[in-house]
Amino acid sequence: MNQVADILNLAIKAKQQGIDAVLATVVRTEGSAYRRAGAMMLICEDGRSVGMISGGCLEPHIIKRAFWLTRNGANVQVYQTGDDIKYADDGQAQAGVKQTESDIYDEPDSDLDDADFDELNFGLGCNGQVHVLFERLTTATPLLETIRNVRHTQQPITVATLIRADDYQHQDSISQNSDNLQTGMRINLDEYRRLGSVFAQGKTALSSILANTVEELAQYKLSDKNAEYVMVENDDVNTEWLVQHLQPQVRLLICGAGNDVMPLVTMAKLQDWHVTVIDSRAQYATRMRFPQADVVMSLSLDDSETLLKLSSNAAVALMSHSLSQDRARLAILLKHPDNYKYLGQLGPRYRTERLINEISINLSNPTMLEAGIHKLHYPIGYKLGGDGPEALALGIMAEINTVMHNQTASISGSHSSFSNISAVSSDTDANTVQSGV
Repeated sequence: MNQVADILNLAIKAKQQGIDAVLATVVRTEGSAYRRAGAMMLICEDGRSVGMISGGCLEPHIIKRAFWLTRNGANVQVYQTGDDIKYADDGQAQAGVKQTESDIYDEPDSDLDDADFDELNFGLGCNGQVHVLFERLTTATPLLETIRNVRHTQQPITVATLIRADDYQHQDSISQNSDNLQTGMRINLDEYRRLGSVFAQGKTALSSILANTVEELAQYKLSDKNAEYVMVENDDVNTEWLVQHLQPQVRLLICGAGNDVMPLVTMAKLQDWHVTVIDSRAQYATRMRFPQADVVMSLSLDDSETLLKLSSNAAVALMSHSLSQDRARLAILLKHPDNYKYLGQLGPRYRTERLINEISINLSNPTMLEAGIHKLHYPIGYKLGGDGPEALALGIMAEINTVMHNQTASISGSHSSFSNISAVSSDTDANTVQSGV
């Protein structure tokens, strides 16, 4: 959900100011594409825009045509980033024929110079197609509110958005329920799975034809992607959908408020993560020092309940430069390995092993730490090279991203892996300089 925060904020401002806007969403990609399905961009009628749906090649065109394209309601346009493109009468890009200026624009009062025309060729050699849903802010608001609610509650939601419906075999039945099959309509699949027929008979008033389609969608299982194009074919209608598993923000808990935490907070916010910084030293844990963080608080070392609450489903980075703080936090977290998704300890390996030994001595059953120790990454972060807090933060972000997304990090052009590099650096005094102990 990168850039989602900017889109949500601009949508609120536009609504408050009475300014209309268009939401452009990538609903399907074929071949090579810079952004995946689910990428969004918001364009306001006063010229403001946030988000990206490509690497920059489509955005100028989208900004110019967004409001004209949605003059009759939500619709899907197809853009090709191949070498030769022609636009059909409906504005959709097709391959094989070199386009002309008259092919592209049929709206009134079009006044484009040669530079504008060149921008619309999209002849970048990517050889991919990008399907984009355009809808006015009034239509898109329910989706944006759902995303905002997911971020607030930390509870994911699966939503299906209708891209296309055709090939009706029972035209009379469909026409009576045409309002249920409009491009851009959305179904909360989690709610449907929970309520079943009650949902179908409720405020959505699903027609029998649409209900059959939604029943098939509800049985669809997403792969490791959070958004996928899905086609549903049955005897009544063929439909195409974007199925999205709307995920809450990645949450990062940083235990420690030293100066080297600052670039880590900045990098995490660039990824649109929710960042919490805690420290038992009130003079360090201040909003003035960490203005970008979502939460900054002084937390006593004996408040295990709050620590577990803040670390729930989060990535946790222990980097306080204090043996007493790290020992107290680590003693709690190692006992609850299922509570968090990632745990990393700053400092050289021997320092962390010393902390683990000291924690184990005070336990009647030291084996209860085994699962937590197995999940602990130390020294924290990948050893990517470079020096200083910024290099450390980059290595931490790389490792957390890899773990959180269940990926195996690799170096481009070789068979080496970051995990191998990290293992090598673990036998040295990695993070010794930064640990300050």
